[in-house]
Amino acid sequence: MRSGGAAARIAVIPGDGIGKEVTPEAVKVIRAAIMSARRQIEFVEFDWGADRYLRDGVSLPPGAVEMLRDEFDAILFGALGDPRVPGNQHAADILLGLRFKLDLYVNARPVELFHERLTPLRGRSEADVKFMVFRENTEGLYVGVGGFFKKGTADEIAVQEDVNSRKGVERIIRYAFEYAKKKGLKRVCMSDKSNAMTFAHDLWQRVFKEVRQEYAGIESRHLYIDSLAMEVVRDPGQFDVIVTCNLFGDIISDLGAQLAGGLGLAPSGNIHPGRTSLFEPVHGSAPNIAGKGIANPLGSVLTSAMMLEFLGWRAEADKLQTATRDALRENFVTPDLGGQKKTAEVGDWLAARVS
Repeated sequence: MRSGGAAARIAVIPGDGIGKEVTPEAVKVIRAAIMSARRQIEFVEFDWGADRYLRDGVSLPPGAVEMLRDEFDAILFGALGDPRVPGNQHAADILLGLRFKLDLYVNARPVELFHERLTPLRGRSEADVKFMVFRENTEGLYVGVGGFFKKGTADEIAVQEDVNSRKGVERIIRYAFEYAKKKGLKRVCMSDKSNAMTFAHDLWQRVFKEVRQEYAGIESRHLYIDSLAMEVVRDPGQFDVIVTCNLFGDIISDLGAQLAGGLGLAPSGNIHPGRTSLFEPVHGSAPNIAGKGIANPLGSVLTSAMMLEFLGWRAEADKLQTATRDALRENFVTPDLGGQKKTAEVGDWLAARVS
């Protein structure tokens, strides 16, 4: 991965629904942002999604993972999900497949309020809602270990195993502390449910206590997940960095996104430092509004900013974030955010802003 270099090769997977609408806008804005920066970027688009799956029965083609790993710096993802595909099997194959096969163990979900009118919390300003959630992304309850006994009968039993390794727990906790150190942040909170999950999350407790000793300048704190959910709503300003397991991270990051204006403004990164990583907005494919030209592209643009920072292009990432903030302040936004603009209109406005 050519982090910090002047050139990058990006795989683009728009996917389904509004992913096909917002991803081109994000690409447009990226191109505009790097135009004057002597950067070179190559976008290569792949048609992996519901249409391809329904036509050919293919989700991830053979050799796709290896190609992405060896030939690309990053992946810009749109969204997956289509009611025509039973159980959205293609989405699981592609997205979860890439997360696990590329070992993208960090799910990074920034929670940042860009305009105070967007938060449902009374009396909170932009300074009060700004923290990062790091979710362990390759273990926990999402690994699919389990099964059924006597399925479909009155005596049915369903078992789902929570898988936690020392390696997996330590590397995500260490990543959270290193991020705080790099960014000059002072507080890291680890959240678990070790009072009920006495084996799996005892491991989290022990590893957290060991790793935090290496970061004496950072205030470390533990909260059970139920307490964390309450505290994030009561006073989000007390948090800088939150690190937790796969399931809890999924939930608490969506809660945080709502505090910052909703999923339409929520970016995410699926990261393995130094390797090809995947960046996707959180909003999903939204089939109910697909094709209407009103999809909000800001989540995809903010996701692109995360990708550019991952590449080492901090100045260009800042341009995208600043332009997004300006669009919200000037209300040049789509109907979901209270504006009247079309998807492409917002994309054009942002591209002009970052040029």
